[in-house]
Amino acid sequence: MPILGIDEVGRGPLAGPLVVGAVILPEEEQAWFTELNDSKKLTAKKREKLSTLILENSAAGLGWVPADELDKIGISKALQLATHRAVKSVQRLHVPFSQIIIDGKINFLKNTPLEKYTSTLIKADSQIKEVSAASIIAKVARDNYMINLANKFPNYGFEKHVGYGTKAHLNAIYKYGLTEEHRKSYEPCKSLSSFISQKSVAKKNTTKTGQQAEQAVTAYLKQLGHTIVANNHKTYYYEIDIISTKNNYIYFTEVKYRKSPVRGDGLNAITHSKLHQMQFAAESYLKYQNSKLKNYDPLLAVASVSGENYEKITWFPLT
Repeated sequence: MPILGIDEVGRGPLAGPLVVGAVILPEEEQAWFTELNDSKKLTAKKREKLSTLILENSAAGLGWVPADELDKIGISKALQLATHRAVKSVQRLHVPFSQIIIDGKINFLKNTPLEKYTSTLIKADSQIKEVSAASIIAKVARDNYMINLANKFPNYGFEKHVGYGTKAHLNAIYKYGLTEEHRKSYEPCKSLSSFISQKSVAKKNTTKTGQQAEQAVTAYLKQLGHTIVANNHKTYYYEIDIISTKNNYIYFTEVKYRKSPVRGDGLNAITHSKLHQMQFAAESYLKYQNSKLKNYDPLLAVASVSGENYEKITWFPLT
């Protein structure tokens, strides 16, 4: 009796659905069986060809869990649910099988009538042809979904990274924000989503006055021996006026301009909410946007600028 092979695609991406494939291959040996392998080891062209052959000649089904549903139930239950959906899709075809093999070490059919027929096997997608076939149809279906998604969200490069957390994808998230296809339960999407929901993101358009104040502070920091990493670094979620390094420290400086010191210096503008924004910005920058600098000890800093010619500058780290 035939084997029902099961494999998943899309456990780790920051965006897009989780997809599980389930396949019962024809009992009669086919020439293309020898080409079946773990989908990750095949070229996109080869996967497309094999997926077409599998769907045309086999009893095959897919189980989908979209990003928003995954966020509600968590990845473990999503894997279980997608597996159940894939199996039900095959069962509707009324093709008999005597054994189920799931790639990995977790039986997602536990506590179901099919549990006694099910076994798990690590790397089954490169050893069992039915599981290989399942991985291929799931991979092709999900990749095509993400490629089509790129038409709806052209700035994210979904057609290239298919939702995985590449540097280009992370940069796009910070520049343009999260879409409804992003998994809000995954980092950094979780923190960004929470940050937005708390309404703690302060958007500001840097005025000419602000720019000149930042330029004055930049020159001042250079005189102190700082190396300037970035000026007016902006993302969808935060802004950092000046990023600089000196010795083993990296400084994230918030610049506050006061034409007159009557309203107080820059420290007066650092409320609890503002401090939270600064901390979030610094942590996000080092973790997701410039990991090469993560070995520096980070310090938040404030520069208070006053005077019509921006000549009075007080700069101090917040320790």
